[in-house]
Amino acid sequence: MQAYPAALSELITFFESLPEGERRENLIDLATASAAHAPKEGETFDLEDVRKDAECTDTVGVHVRLEHGDHVHFAISLGPKVQTLTRSLTTILCRGLNGSTLREVLDVPQDFVPRIIGAELVRLRSQTVYYVLGRMKQAVAQLVASNEPGRQT
Repeated sequence: MQAYPAALSELITFFESLPEGERRENLIDLATASAAHAPKEGETFDLEDVRKDAECTDTVGVHVRLEHGDHVHFAISLGPKVQTLTRSLTTILCRGLNGSTLREVLDVPQDFVPRIIGAELVRLRSQTVYYVLGRMKQAVAQLVASNEPGRQT
């Protein structure tokens, strides 16, 4: 079994224990909490990647800061047209990955997503459910590459 950062592992366990109806209710609640993970005024980041991709209905911004050496703090900005499920996963990923090391984020497999949202929603939404995780991993990979010894910044 894959080892996940502790906070993400707790969220996976929580969602796996829920019947389908309660799972969906909790996902909707988490979607409304996504604004709490947006960048705060005056907050600074080591990398900010804000763009609209074909895989998403609106702009998504991934903001990441290194803390305590190689631990990350994410904030995610979402345009108003971003769908509920993407908003839910944003909250889950920020709660589950903030405080993790760069390596832990890069090593997180996508296999936990159906365990949280259910196989039916994954099937209906196809690859869009993996979009935010992919963007977060890209941002971390950019940070790793920019901090390699001998690299010009």
